[in-house]
Amino acid sequence: MTIFISLIISIAILLGLVSLAKIKSFVKKANREYMDPLPILLKLIWPVVTFLSHYFGDLLSVEYIEKSKISLRRSGLAYLVTAQQFFALRLISAVIFCGVSWGCFLMLDKGAGMIPLLFAIFGYFFPILNMSDRKKKIEKEIIRMLPVYLDFVTMAVEAGMNLNSALMQAVDKGPAGPLNIELQKVLRDIKAGSGKIEALKNMSDRLEIKEIRSLVTALSHAEKSGSSIGETLRIQSEQRRTERFQRAEKLAMQAPVKLVGPLVMFIFPTTFIILFFPIVTQMFALFQ
Repeated sequence: MTIFISLIISIAILLGLVSLAKIKSFVKKANREYMDPLPILLKLIWPVVTFLSHYFGDLLSVEYIEKSKISLRRSGLAYLVTAQQFFALRLISAVIFCGVSWGCFLMLDKGAGMIPLLFAIFGYFFPILNMSDRKKKIEKEIIRMLPVYLDFVTMAVEAGMNLNSALMQAVDKGPAGPLNIELQKVLRDIKAGSGKIEALKNMSDRLEIKEIRSLVTALSHAEKSGSSIGETLRIQSEQRRTERFQRAEKLAMQAPVKLVGPLVMFIFPTTFIILFFPIVTQMFALFQ
């Protein structure tokens, strides 16, 4: 009987492996020729990502896919994963969080209850939180570097270059970062046949940053009215630099307020303990 049961289990495992191999054979290999290279951790789970995106991607609604594409584009991940692959990552994240939490309770020899389910829900939304943080960092970096690039473009335009050549000079000479990548996309759109204002408007629609939208609106108005592009760029550069200085002043004024909490919670109690401990010990010694 033991041999018979072992044989059945072996056959079942073999059939399961054959079935998985057959199912995996239907999954098309993703073409990543024009995509960004995968990080090391993502490479480890990439076969599972492609498997889930292939079989669950068709179940996603068109609205969800479009919203995911917009979010991925704004967070700089559009050339790393697709909307279907991002959904697969959310499923994998939910399983990992659930498995890790259940394993921790198992090692502690305690009942987990509904806690692994809560961790699974958190894991399902964790990639979205990570993407939102990444988007905020990119927007902050773009706003910080915008005056620098405006200075490059302004100097090039005032030296006699047109706007296209000035953008190329800014991309070549400017510091690396998200704004450099976005300007490269603008130049690529211009080379593909789009007008320079249209390409800049596309960048504004991708980023949805107030400062970029103001810049594009000013350049579009100057283009239509025949005003000086150099003068418009210089005004925009000075305005962006003033706004950056005002943000720095605001953060500096907020620093003392933010320090109150750590001072009250950590530094003041420690200081009182150090100061009053000798006094308290001497008082105890006197009353004994």
